[in-house]
Amino acid sequence: MRADLLAGRLLPPGRKLQIEFLGHHYGAGQTPVREALNRLTADGLVEQRDQRGFAVAAVSPADLVEITNTRCWLEEIALRKSMASGDARWEEELVLAFHRLSKTPRSLQADRFEANPEWEQRHRAFHRALIGGCGSRWLIGFCEQLADQLYRYRQLSVQKIFPDRPIQAEHEALMDAITAGNADLAVALLTEHYQKTARIVLDDPEAFEG
Repeated sequence: MRADLLAGRLLPPGRKLQIEFLGHHYGAGQTPVREALNRLTADGLVEQRDQRGFAVAAVSPADLVEITNTRCWLEEIALRKSMASGDARWEEELVLAFHRLSKTPRSLQADRFEANPEWEQRHRAFHRALIGGCGSRWLIGFCEQLADQLYRYRQLSVQKIFPDRPIQAEHEALMDAITAGNADLAVALLTEHYQKTARIVLDDPEAFEG
């Protein structure tokens, strides 16, 4: 259910999530479905509405801006910590994550967008590796939760910007800054990377139509 919410397969935002339907769809009883919905509510992916059950969490421009800014603030701390104290293992894991991502096509089709699940997994692994040397599992956990929220928003417009956005070049520039030990530049590039994604969604007039 989490994967379907993140990938936008349970759209639109605000859609009522009927326990009976979900139980049939996922082959589970009502009790585990309700428990899953409660956990997803705590994660901000589902909303619990008084007397009306559960619904897919709503989206809004203001929410997108707030989540993006918060992720930028937290990941600046995490990236600076990683660059300052990350050991050889962190560097090796980051280089490997970047290499794997670089070798994976963004889309399964060259002429039109078709989501590549392997790219999504490796993209997430790369961004996790960027901050993996910060030394705080709590900080990493908060960043992961924000990443989940922003992934939902990214799915609203990703098909419309492919293949125009040079996302691979953005990742390469970020890696070059990290390799050079330039923390200020690395933070600036990572922040712009996230803010650019937010601007793309905000500029799409259809992104928030439910």
